[in-house]
Amino acid sequence: MSSSNLHPMLNVAIKAARAAGAIINRAALDVEAVRVSQKQLNDFVTEVDVASEKAIIETLLTAYPQHGILAEESGNEYGSKTSDYVWIIDPLDGTTNFIHGFPVYCVSIALSVRGKIEQAVIYDPSRNDLFTATKGRGAFLNERRIRVSKRTRMGECLISTGFPFRPGDNFQNYLALMGDVMQRCAGLRRPGAAALDLAYVAAGFTDAFFETGLSIWDVAAGSLLVTEAGGLVGNFTGEADFLEQRECLAGNPRIYGQMVPIISKYSKFAPAGEKAALRQAGIDADNAEPDASSATEADAAATGDDAATPATAPADTQDKQD
Repeated sequence: MSSSNLHPMLNVAIKAARAAGAIINRAALDVEAVRVSQKQLNDFVTEVDVASEKAIIETLLTAYPQHGILAEESGNEYGSKTSDYVWIIDPLDGTTNFIHGFPVYCVSIALSVRGKIEQAVIYDPSRNDLFTATKGRGAFLNERRIRVSKRTRMGECLISTGFPFRPGDNFQNYLALMGDVMQRCAGLRRPGAAALDLAYVAAGFTDAFFETGLSIWDVAAGSLLVTEAGGLVGNFTGEADFLEQRECLAGNPRIYGQMVPIISKYSKFAPAGEKAALRQAGIDADNAEPDASSATEADAAATGDDAATPATAPADTQDKQD
């Protein structure tokens, strides 16, 4: 889709993302010189995050001064506090990768209109990859239409995730969850930038993605890319209203449907009975060793190919930050 056919708000978001990308690429030439500070353990912010965010906000508010802003570093300090139009911004997703010169990071910009994501841009400045979507008009990578993968068997799938890294994350629980998924797929990857992980599901480069602890700016743009590319996105129990729940599962429809029975018991929204069964299987905060019987039950659930209908087809990803 050429830029002349794009929604004008998407065009402005692309301009903002490219301005941020230029700042990031310049800084990447001498990453050792970048000043880094720590928000909390293992959670870094650099002067590049801040400069990138400033460039994005300036570009958006110059075009739409009446719009609201929700950004990772500055929150809702800028823009209107009452607008139905809210730009949700992650100026540099994958900061830890960036600090090390590991070239997996991106800029993520989404527009929420009355609580629904309507425009999305994810820009990978090191590869010059531009992912875009407008609600109802499909998803694109560098102006070519993208679709989720067509794989239907978990055993053939490449699945991406992120590891918990903050104090208080339930690490043992996540190890058990990864073990459950790893044994059933062709490969599990941890690239380190959730927004890009979602874009890769949309493009069919991976078949599914799951992670906990994500903020709305990590998933807002990527969630629209996935649904516009024909995929599904929700929380671990398969419900669509996930944007503020810090739990995200995305995939092509068949694999999403097979993932839900495997990972739903690890959801904080899992029914009490499922959580009790997990504890009986020896998986809780203290002891994360799943027993064989729980794995075979989940396998039985997951291989029933037409267990592949998710609880809800998340056409409308909600976000309630207005």
